[in-house]
Order: sequence, then C-alpha cells, then structure tokens
Amino acid sequence: MNFGLTFRAAKGCWTVNLSQQCSHGSTGLFVPPSPPVDPEKVKELQRFITLSKRLLVMTGAGISTESGIPDYRSEKVGLYARTDRRPIQHGDFVRSAPIRQRYWARNFVGWPQFSSHQPNPAHWALSNWERLGKLYWLVTQNVDALHTKAGSQRLTELHGSMHRVLCLDCGEQTPRGALQERFEVLNPTWSAEAHGLAPDGDVFLTEEQVRSFQVAPCARCGGPLKPDVVFFGDTVNSDKVDFVHRRVKEADSLLVVGSSLQVYSGYRFILTAREKKLPIAILNIGPTRLMFLSQKLGLSLYPAAKDP
Repeated sequence: MNFGLTFRAAKGCWTVNLSQQCSHGSTGLFVPPSPPVDPEKVKELQRFITLSKRLLVMTGAGISTESGIPDYRSEKVGLYARTDRRPIQHGDFVRSAPIRQRYWARNFVGWPQFSSHQPNPAHWALSNWERLGKLYWLVTQNVDALHTKAGSQRLTELHGSMHRVLCLDCGEQTPRGALQERFEVLNPTWSAEAHGLAPDGDVFLTEEQVRSFQVAPCARCGGPLKPDVVFFGDTVNSDKVDFVHRRVKEADSLLVVGSSLQVYSGYRFILTAREKKLPIAILNIGPTRLMFLSQKLGLSLYPAAKDP
C-alpha cells in the first residue's frame, strides 16, 4: 500500500516512511508520489497488527486513490492541489434549488464512473482481516462503498454512502442507481461533457450545461433529494458518533489508513483512543494531524510494544 507510517504508542510517538512508488496506470492517477518502502518498517507494522487482538481500523480517502478515486488534500494530485474548487456546503445545498440542480447535474454525469470503481488490495485485506477475526471494527470516512463491495460487514460508514439517496422532507431512502434511471427519463436529450473529476462522484460542468438539467423530486412526497452523505458543514448523527466511541473503547489498538485526520469527525476518535492509551498506527502519505499533536505535546519517543 502506498502510505507513510506513523506509530504512536501509549507514551509517545515516532514517525517513519512506509511507501512505494505509485503505479502509472489509471488507478495510480490520484496516488501522490512517495519514497520506496523500508522493509524494516513493514516488519514493524506486521508486528503491530500481530500484537493487536481487538483492532479498530479507520480509513480515509487515501485508501481509495488506487481505485481511481481522487482525494482532497494530497500533494499535486488531490482536489485542492489541482483546482480552486471546494466541496459543496450542506447549508447551500439545503437552501438553494439552483445549487441542488448544479449538484445533481454534475453527479448525474459522474455517477456511471464513480459507481463502477472497485476495491483495491487494501480494501480486500481489511475484509480478510475481519473474516479471520483480526479486525474488531472498521470505521470509514469514505462514501464510495468500496469496503462494502469488498465484503466488510463490521463496518460504520461515518459520512454515509453515495450509493443511497435521502429525501430531505420525508426521509425516504432509495438506491442511487434508481435515481439515475429517473434522471435519464427526465433528461432524454440532455448531454454534457465533464471538465475534470472531483472526489465523491462529482465532475466539473459549466453553468450553461447545468441550466437545462431537470432534477427529480422524491417519488414518495415530492420533496428535494440529497445523497445520504454528510456534506461539509453538516454534522455526523450523534447516535453514530456514540456507537463508534464505544467501539474505540472496546478496542485494544487503532490503525488509521489513508487519512490526514484534518476532519474533526474522524479525528475525535483518535482523541478517544489517546485518552484510553491505545497503541495507534497511521499509514498515510504526507503529514497527519496526530503528528502535529504529538509535537505540540512534546511526547517522548517510545519503543515498540513488548510481546505479551
């Protein structure tokens, strides 16, 4: 896997690089460059996993870049590095019909490609860990459903899934694929060419392209539809947050894969694990929020956990 590796034990933190050059095919298009793998650090990671009996894993966008899905913050290849575009805000989507029209037009164009993405070896590895009894719980910040496609069941989709649609008025939940068919019926002659790809099934369209797109309402009540995901500016359901906090407290170690931890909705669980003095390992290309916290607190270096 193409990640940098940070370990944090109960009394300290140390940083190493565990990564390899990304592939040059389409699946590696959004994987940031990284130095070669250090075999010794691979062994350290293997030992960390071996010693874990109730391992909780939290994944972010970095685990899906090798499946061809871009992330937001990666150097050179993330959305923020490639464009000046920013994700849609929850309040704007709820308040504005034109913004919903723009969102759904772009999502309509991007959906066939986004929904066709498949799990990569990292997703399959975590699913296999669950099957073997190694993985206690999996929490993903991603909305791409790739963990589900890989067969993971002990799973919490912290920010929801793009594969479901929710009515803002009546709460009716429907499959995203069914909505695509309704869009096709409403827009039989509409066509648009995408100008770039963004995370979460979004593409870039001109305002002129968007203007004539017809948006389907809820089939049950006629209300506005929204993907069943947590947009920027929204909050994760408190029951789901409490559920994940309980899983963290039941775990004996925590592994973060492919996340800078910049979004607080995921970072809060790192703080819970730290309060519980759990060993923490992070695999990520580039710096993470935990590294900054460790430096700020002046945590001392701590050797690898002792074998029981």
